[in-house]
Amino acid sequence: MSDNSAPAMDYEAHERTYEGFINFSKIGTVAVLNVMLCLILFAFGGTAATIFGWLMLVATLIATAIGMALGEKGWVPSAAVFGLTAVIAILTV
Repeated sequence: MSDNSAPAMDYEAHERTYEGFINFSKIGTVAVLNVMLCLILFAFGGTAATIFGWLMLVATLIATAIGMALGEKGWVPSAAVFGLTAVIAILTV
């Protein structure tokens, strides 16, 4: 016979974990793309591009930390830094 003593599933905890994973994936994807832009600035830019690359890399870390604290809309600060880094890359490279 089967043993029915197993506890019931905690679906609310599963949903929170899934939402956290999706939010982390969004923030992480934008942060990785921004790091790639910073590497482009380091590789192909001059002195100004290297300085802006370091500034944008630090801004990426800060925006990622803020995004992790925000929750569902946490990808917005990282996306803003990504947009600014893209403009700087276009202008300096």
